[in-house]
Amino acid sequence: MTEQVRIVTQNIDIPGIDTFSVYTQHGGFQALRKALAMEPAAVLETVKNSGLRGRGGAGFPTGMKWSFLAKNSSKPTYLCANGDESEPGTFKDRMIMEKIPHRLVEGVIISAYATGAKQAFIYIRGELAFAARQLERAIAETYAAGYAGKNIMGSGADIDVVLHRGAGAYICGEETALMESLEGKRGYPRLKPPFPAASGLYGGPTVINNCETLSTVPAIIENGAEWYAAYGTEKSKGTRIFCLSGHVNKPGNYELPMGATFRTLIEEFGGGVWKGHKLKAFVPGGSSTPMLSADKIDTPMDYESVAAAGSMLGAAGVIVIDDSTCIVDAVSRMEEFYRDESCGKCSPCREGTFWLAQLLERLAEGHGRAEDVQLLNDICNNMSGKCFCPLGDAAITPVTSAIKLFREEFEYHIIHHNCPLSEHNRSAAVSHT
Repeated sequence: MTEQVRIVTQNIDIPGIDTFSVYTQHGGFQALRKALAMEPAAVLETVKNSGLRGRGGAGFPTGMKWSFLAKNSSKPTYLCANGDESEPGTFKDRMIMEKIPHRLVEGVIISAYATGAKQAFIYIRGELAFAARQLERAIAETYAAGYAGKNIMGSGADIDVVLHRGAGAYICGEETALMESLEGKRGYPRLKPPFPAASGLYGGPTVINNCETLSTVPAIIENGAEWYAAYGTEKSKGTRIFCLSGHVNKPGNYELPMGATFRTLIEEFGGGVWKGHKLKAFVPGGSSTPMLSADKIDTPMDYESVAAAGSMLGAAGVIVIDDSTCIVDAVSRMEEFYRDESCGKCSPCREGTFWLAQLLERLAEGHGRAEDVQLLNDICNNMSGKCFCPLGDAAITPVTSAIKLFREEFEYHIIHHNCPLSEHNRSAAVSHT
């Protein structure tokens, strides 16, 4: 049996670990003490040498991202923790913020110190009310102990941490829309360039990292870059919290070394596909990543291997789809989400998601027309690379990957005006399990 490697989730099951006293009893804030005894450049270099890559989706090297910050700017430098976890299939950041909030706060302060930011923001999705309360208390306890604010731990470093609650918009997970929201504006994405590292929040150099990314930093500082880089693969270092959901017996968050296979995650940790069914497909990185067919289950869970298999690791939200599922119906539900969450700023996304959702609903209900599959592809082509921000492209991946892998199901809906897995036809799919 493969064991979890708990780095971000270390001690997460200890009763009371969400309190300052218990967190510090188990080594909390020792990494911050160590970081403050180092030069900021040395902390940055340690993170860079660890090979840590962003855990929000893009997988960009964290230390390199920090090093891009504009030097000698006349405006303050800011650090933002992106806790607007809205991607369907992901729930790791929520767990961190609810169960071990001080680890995120510690990671934020260390990262702010390394990047020269005296002001840090934790932007949290509006629906995560309990997580927000946990973070508010954790921040207050950290201030009370002298580990945040003025002259942290007597080091002379001044770093303020502020929690900002969003209003529940998927678009605010995009970094420039997040900054717009922080500034009190509507959460619309900004045109890039300029990039946040040059001109971001309030026009100052800004670094934005995912909560899991920042929560990994304390362990790296405490144990060293080589220790962290010993986990994972050559290009995908360390561990990752994989969010397993869908048709599995034991859904949940599992922290594993990068490079473990989807089979290990689904069968060993998830207990296999539920109710005796078989695996039909799975989404490897949240709903905005292309789904993969069942024969890809032995793909290693690292950035390069998943890309070679035809998808992206994304936010590591693994959604399992069993063989009793209608793919057309599943994709239709996904597209309803993107239609509802489109910010509406650009017409390819605003109009495209509407028409994709309408066409898929028509197909799922048995009213499809012969030209609908081609029309779906045409709309996706009109959106691809033409939207104002990457979230428009994210909206088309469920559609394009589903048509590529299961085109016959789409055509069956059109020809027979019902689903091959409808109640009338479902017995054939279930009887062989």
